[in-house]
Amino acid sequence: MAAITLVSGSQAKEGGRFYYMGPQSECRGCKLKGVCFNLEQGAMYEITAVRDQTHECAFNEDIVRVVEIKKVAQRAAVPKKLAIEGSVITFQEPECGRLDCGNYRICHPYALDNGKKYSVIEIDGNAECPIGEGLVLVKLF
Repeated sequence: MAAITLVSGSQAKEGGRFYYMGPQSECRGCKLKGVCFNLEQGAMYEITAVRDQTHECAFNEDIVRVVEIKKVAQRAAVPKKLAIEGSVITFQEPECGRLDCGNYRICHPYALDNGKKYSVIEIDGNAECPIGEGLVLVKLF
């Protein structure tokens, strides 16, 4: 069975991705909030299918569409010693403040929490690091 949620009509495109940032206070009284609030806060999702059903939405001030979704693995940079496909690691962002680095968003991903365990599902190669850390690009789930 596919996971479903509601997204704005303009966002409802197959292949589209979004981060679920959590429940909105304006939605507390909505009869459909269970469909929107069933996602993992901070996780990225990809729309795999758009259904024909639409609903009115006070938060979006527009219609929302029913979409099928899947959670997406997140790219991250981790130390080489942790980059073992199939392993479970505790993610820790590197101690780096180099906002000008091309890998900053990969080293500090929105959807991963420090101290939380994730599975390494794929290794994508080495990450260039301006401060010389030995980092590897991986996909975590």
